[in-house]
Amino acid sequence: MANTKFRPLHDRVVVRRVESEEKTKGGIIIPDTAKEKPAEGEVVAVGPGARDEHGKVVALDVKVGDRVLFGKWSGTEVKLDGVDLLIMKEADIMGVIG
Repeated sequence: MANTKFRPLHDRVVVRRVESEEKTKGGIIIPDTAKEKPAEGEVVAVGPGARDEHGKVVALDVKVGDRVLFGKWSGTEVKLDGVDLLIMKEADIMGVIG
């Protein structure tokens, strides 16, 4: 993502999903068709923020590098430079891990 010249606008955030484990704790390999899309990711880009009712830009709470949790159906899937990413509004993020 370092080479990508993509800058989200307003209160949008670009997230790269964190891949889930390929095996269960018992050693069973999970096939791709049975895997659920992870609802955890790393923030790779953030917009400048949303405007409040007075027109002032309010900065986002999340920053690049944060590990975040988001809803299963959150965001729009895009592919930039061969990398699968999600673009979502900050409100779609449920929280920061760590």
